Amino acid sequence: MRVFLVDDEALALRRLSRMLNASKRVQIVGAESDPAQAVAAIRKERPDAVFLDIQMPEMNGFEVLAKLDPQPLVVFTTAHDQFALQAFAVDSIDYLLKPIETPHLERALNKLERMLAGREARPDVRTLIEQITAGLRGQVNASASAEYLERLPSRIGERIELVDLAQVTHLFARDKLTFAATSTRNYVVDLTIQELEQKLSPQQFVRIHRSTIVALKSVLELHPWFAGGMRILLKDEKRTELNVARDRVKVLKERLGLS
Repeated sequence: MRVFLVDDEALALRRLSRMLNASKRVQIVGAESDPAQAVAAIRKERPDAVFLDIQMPEMNGFEVLAKLDPQPLVVFTTAHDQFALQAFAVDSIDYLLKPIETPHLERALNKLERMLAGREARPDVRTLIEQITAGLRGQVNASASAEYLERLPSRIGERIELVDLAQVTHLFARDKLTFAATSTRNYVVDLTIQELEQKLSPQQFVRIHRSTIVALKSVLELHPWFAGGMRILLKDEKRTELNVARDRVKVLKERLGLS
């Protein structure tokens, strides 16, 4: 079975590649972290199936799928349970929750093999996209008034200190730990950058790199950087400089009202 992998997180791509290679059941014909480039590559390779991340910058997984004709079989991957509830009540498309576990991956491969062998009906993908999109729209409306975190717990030995997000300039991952940076110190927090992205108000924070989230109020200057990326300067006393990934530049500018 020829498969193509799409995920904007390089670590997630590498992990899924290792798991699929270990299964010895597929041939990986390509992997891409840029959704637009993925569309072109999939059109060229014509894989049997695509493992497709849902939440990606500039173009989500459903938008990628809608641009493919003919459309391959799809296994969606997502780190968020809300995408796997009503939206995936549709029986004909499989999904994998991150971090992906081997038994769940084997289940998805079994289902793909049944469809390719004609032992199970292939889905009407365009109809399913409409159903999924409708389900997600309902979830987005329901969560529009959701409460976001105002403080973050930082565990120091047996003591837990609550960090006021109003004092946080940025959050970053380093050496398998996540830190909330303030003007005085860096606090270790238990949440990952991916989890924080969902729990912080998008009106106040934006993810600018796979390992960095910045507080919009802390951004002082923006400068062009290599390969279409940017470098920003913060208002803190240290004048912290942070890199903005190329695929996050547009989102950052939009949040700052610059586009």
